[in-house]
Amino acid sequence: MLKQQILEGAQAIALTVNNIQPGVVAAYPITPQTHIVETLAQLKADGLADFQYVKAESEYAAASIVLGATATGVRSYTATSSQGLLYMLEVLYNIAGLRLPVVLTCANRAVSAPLNIWNDQQDAMAMRDAGWLMFFAANHQEAVDQHIMAYALAEKLRLPVVVNVDGFILTHSFEPVAIPSAFIIKKYLPDYKPQPQTYLNTQQPITLGHLVTPEHYQTYRQNLHQDLINSLSLIKTEYRKYQKIIHGQSITSQDNGLYKYYGPARPQTIIVAMGSVAGTIQQAIDEGQQKKVGLLQLKVYRPFPIKEILGIIKLGKNVAVIEKAISLGSGGPLATDLQAIIPKAINFSSYIAGLGGRDITVKMIQKIIKQADQPQKITKFL
Repeated sequence: MLKQQILEGAQAIALTVNNIQPGVVAAYPITPQTHIVETLAQLKADGLADFQYVKAESEYAAASIVLGATATGVRSYTATSSQGLLYMLEVLYNIAGLRLPVVLTCANRAVSAPLNIWNDQQDAMAMRDAGWLMFFAANHQEAVDQHIMAYALAEKLRLPVVVNVDGFILTHSFEPVAIPSAFIIKKYLPDYKPQPQTYLNTQQPITLGHLVTPEHYQTYRQNLHQDLINSLSLIKTEYRKYQKIIHGQSITSQDNGLYKYYGPARPQTIIVAMGSVAGTIQQAIDEGQQKKVGLLQLKVYRPFPIKEILGIIKLGKNVAVIEKAISLGSGGPLATDLQAIIPKAINFSSYIAGLGGRDITVKMIQKIIKQADQPQKITKFL
């Protein structure tokens, strides 16, 4: 069993990344991501890290640097938030299209305007169609575990991965967390050795990012889409392997790497959410002694685990989505995805909450639970 420490979330992520031993770290500081890259820079300055630390002049440059490093066969890492993520976006699409296994931490924060530095998940939704695997952590330990798994998945699938952690709520809070050592991590994640003809090498020249005609472009996008869909089974396999090697535990049907379910076997109402709000929802269920209410916490948002979601929500009569993001002019992004697959017989409700860091309270959630059996046609703002 790994020994736990009381650590700030950002520090836990930085220590984990250092133990993963990337070859290149490039980043530009932005609140609330800054403590991650500050810690990595301090580890480098103190002689406790072997990676090359590149101080980029912008988020666009940071993304471009890790693109270039990974294209030459080097394990790389970057992190950002909010407007920084939006500034990276052009490069993020290229990273996915080039099939480069970059890992990125997004310390989720509201986007402008108006200017706001506090947490919601609108920034992540700007990259949901970019071709990246998207993880959402509910606590420090999930964030640590997802970063290590992210590299294993990225390097096996040749696809980039973003791990989303709620800014301030996770990055700046302190929790008990176990950080696997570099030695232990290597038992699960070996040194990166990319396959020949998948990276730039003067001894075996290849072209990355070449021009394709209309006749072939769709095939490339279709292949990227299908590989993302196919990754769902590998995520579950890797989660099982990870838990066994790192934590010495077996996974259950209620926590398989794609989602975590908390509640009764036959719930009447199921609340669906992503990120740290899952802890508040669980508290609301427990304090209200809601024996017929379950929580479906999605750990993976892209690819969207349709089969697994349906396997849980079909058990209930009511489904309520609580999310910290909005697709302006439409509604909640997660709710929109769910509405496309949810059976019509289930009462469905959608709530937008916590934008710009507004509190989501236990009382709010208990009110949602009481209203869940009432059909709702519009998205409500809490």
